[in-house]
Amino acid sequence: MVFQEMNSRCQVDLVDMQSQPDNDFKFIFVYQDHLTKFVQLRTLKSKRAEKVACNLTDIFTIFGAPSILQSDNGREFSNRIVEEACAMWPDLKIVHGKPRHS
Repeated sequence: MVFQEMNSRCQVDLVDMQSQPDNDFKFIFVYQDHLTKFVQLRTLKSKRAEKVACNLTDIFTIFGAPSILQSDNGREFSNRIVEEACAMWPDLKIVHGKPRHS
């Protein structure tokens, strides 16, 4: 599916850096727009749903929520806390499946 506008479809994923942590930071939160390939990166100390939801909310308040947010099936993305945070944007549709990095 091809999108013609920025922020139509975005994907979110976590990169596990536990084998090479930077002090207490063990994960990289990756948020990417499908059309423009624009990426937001955030460091995380853990992949708890609260931290993921906080970062999503922060990005959405800066750039707006996408029409579709794609994530893998990880608990940190399918957790009730993330769903509640995303509920603030009623037009947002969350789809789960393996993100395809381009």
